[in-house]
Amino acid sequence: MKKIINNKIALTFCALAFSIAVFFVGFYAGNSNNVSKIDETYKITNNVEDISGKNVENVDLSDFWAVWSTLNDKFVSSTTTKVTNKEKVWGAIEGLTSSFGDPYTVFFPPKEAEIFQTSINGNFSGVGMEIGIKDDQLTVVTPLKGTPAEKSGMLSGDKIIAIDGKNTSGIKVDEAVQLIRGEKGTKIKLTVVRKGVDKSFDVEIIRDTITIPTIDTKLRDDGIFVLSLYNFSSVSPNLFKNALKEFVDSKSDKLILDLRGNAGGYLGAAVDMASWFLPEGKVIVTEDFGEKNKEQNNIHRSKGYNIFNKNLKFVILVDNGSASASEILAGALSEHGVAKLVGTNTFGKGSVQELIDIGKDRASLKVTVARWLTPNGKSISNGGLTPDYKMENTAKDKENKIDKQMNKAVEILLKM
Repeated sequence: MKKIINNKIALTFCALAFSIAVFFVGFYAGNSNNVSKIDETYKITNNVEDISGKNVENVDLSDFWAVWSTLNDKFVSSTTTKVTNKEKVWGAIEGLTSSFGDPYTVFFPPKEAEIFQTSINGNFSGVGMEIGIKDDQLTVVTPLKGTPAEKSGMLSGDKIIAIDGKNTSGIKVDEAVQLIRGEKGTKIKLTVVRKGVDKSFDVEIIRDTITIPTIDTKLRDDGIFVLSLYNFSSVSPNLFKNALKEFVDSKSDKLILDLRGNAGGYLGAAVDMASWFLPEGKVIVTEDFGEKNKEQNNIHRSKGYNIFNKNLKFVILVDNGSASASEILAGALSEHGVAKLVGTNTFGKGSVQELIDIGKDRASLKVTVARWLTPNGKSISNGGLTPDYKMENTAKDKENKIDKQMNKAVEILLKM
């Protein structure tokens, strides 16, 4: 396993306008000295070799070279722009990467690689929502609480079919991020298809600098304690611990953990939070590197804080905007019988990405290297988590400020 300095992160949706880097979850992050590097020049030969020189497989590249030669001989550009040989190679690599059919495995030529690094490490403005590819369409994972996206009425599950008039068919997540992100105060128009709405419609959003909360707590009049968690940042575990202390001090034995719209964050945060409810050594999630690299498989286990007894009555709220670290936490507590899940199926983002520097020109490859498995061995990417009690809040419910999912969770807890 390669040495990683900042922590493993459990989600790889490119967040729009996060003010901190943790929301670019799902790949291994590190500085320039710790990210894996392939310091090789690009070579395309009939005998494809990996970076160690070991023969991988014999590939007939005659068609590739035929197209290369034909384009060089016959192509007439409608502009004065000339394509360099290096740019042609980058285009070929992008096509090769796309052929694997994984929306989270992406090749970045140098310019795009620099922009992507900036989006991870820097502060920038945007609309405040997580996006991903679902059913081959650009999809809103969740609009973040209090952001322009939420205030404009964007909902989890919305399909974005155009960005400022540009069709998003076949678009990569990272490309969409660059289109949506922009200077504070500028306007963007998203064309949206929404479940239950007959026609597509446009949503105009003014970009802003995004600041999002981490945790809210509330003791209801009926004695139920509600803990709303919005992200799994580096500060989340300590804030979660303080919230649990508040819950214990309230003398309540009924807890609702609201993970709706929580698109994830640091894996370590999810493991730490699950440890408050599970005995030491219990499996929380398995990092599965597949058959070719199964010796790298890593089982993340409870640290065994385990301060609650069997008298705890616990419900977790999830929806289509609950992703990655949210799914890891909810999946572990559900499968170990600690909590019941209420809501809709979660997003299903359970893959791990690694960012690799490619070549001397500082291109990079973001590649899926592993998948997350629940304690029972279910791949989170395979349809997400299915709640014990399915309950959907419609757009009309939201307009009328009715929360049927919360009401169902309350009903369940009061009957326990």
